[in-house]
Amino acid sequence: MKLSGEGLAGEDGFGIHPGLIADIAAQVGEVHALGTEICIVIGGGNIIRGMTAASQGMDRAQADYMGMLASVINAMALQDALEKHGVSTRVQTAIEIAQVAEPYIRRRAMRHMEKGRIVIFAAGTGNPYFTTDTAAALRAAEVHAEVVMKATQVDGVYSADPHKDPMAVRYEELSFAEALQRDLRFMDQTAIALCRENDLPIHLFDMSVRGNIMKAVRGERVGTIVGRPRD
Repeated sequence: MKLSGEGLAGEDGFGIHPGLIADIAAQVGEVHALGTEICIVIGGGNIIRGMTAASQGMDRAQADYMGMLASVINAMALQDALEKHGVSTRVQTAIEIAQVAEPYIRRRAMRHMEKGRIVIFAAGTGNPYFTTDTAAALRAAEVHAEVVMKATQVDGVYSADPHKDPMAVRYEELSFAEALQRDLRFMDQTAIALCRENDLPIHLFDMSVRGNIMKAVRGERVGTIVGRPRD
């Protein structure tokens, strides 16, 4: 699951909204109780977005590293919220911060999930110029996930920005080829291409609607599904 950092701020627009992150943790805990193996990649956009900071004059690599550190803060907050719901978790970071989290080790992450723990991946890929969407696609491929679930702030993939274009059409399903050809910006193209190469469907849905995480895991019609295995 890829969790939007911006989504943790709620109506505040910045920082971490305690009630909101507690609700997300409760929903994830309900899904975990089904026996589902879950790993989570979390963004840091509620604190800083590297690309935005770079567009305002900051060095892009420096800004991206700051964004990675922001995602570690979010991962620690989510870990705390999950463990308050009795869910065992581990945070693994692509940048080593041994005092607060494990370094990312693929086999260790898979073993944690086999033992029923939720693994939260923070700090993206550990490299500037790559988004946390790409990190989600990469980690999903590495741990042999069945699907990438993108929990975001919109209720699906649209033909255009629905906030700007009232004629925008929401898709229920798309192929990878259609998503790439139409240059739909629900994820960056590197992430979409990586999912396509590894037969990883993407299920995008609105994380603010209670119950959507459970519906997505159960395969119910919610949001947009992009790609099928060998699509």
